[in-house]
Amino acid sequence: MTKGPAMLTETRPLVERDRFIGAMRRVAASVTVVTTDGVAGRFGATVSAFSSVSADPPSVLICLNAASRIAKAVARNGRFCVNVLPESGPELADRFAGRHDAQIADRFSGVNTFGPPGSAPLIDGATGFFCEVQQCVTSGSHLIVIGTVHDVLDGEAPPLAWREGGYHRVVPTESAHRMAAE
Repeated sequence: MTKGPAMLTETRPLVERDRFIGAMRRVAASVTVVTTDGVAGRFGATVSAFSSVSADPPSVLICLNAASRIAKAVARNGRFCVNVLPESGPELADRFAGRHDAQIADRFSGVNTFGPPGSAPLIDGATGFFCEVQQCVTSGSHLIVIGTVHDVLDGEAPPLAWREGGYHRVVPTESAHRMAAE
């Protein structure tokens, strides 16, 4: 009988941290700002770990540093919005990544957002996934938050991407243009 991955009993060494980080830097990801508001306060942070989980029920996951203010606030508020930034959003991504915290006390200052007080803010121009926290799982240094999606607002703009430490535009390939025309 062949043993599958779930049946392995030997402990295999982990890949070296630097090799793992180097390989992950070459994986392109949408640039998102996760926002929350509620009893724990209003917070926002740039996050690259965002993915769909299921369509039944509609759900997504985000990964947040477990020690961060945003992780604690999302868990306590019980809601969040994933704002997929448009390609015009590098300044917003930098702001919510904390690169301007020394000059701007409130990351939301001067940023057009929508939503009633206490709801997770939607950033103007972003595609937003409005979520209620379904489950939180700690893994290593991060909190994996799975949220059920209760509403989506499609910003309809091409997304901003992140790869190799820089922002990028998503450019369709020639074959994508042909498939769209068919």
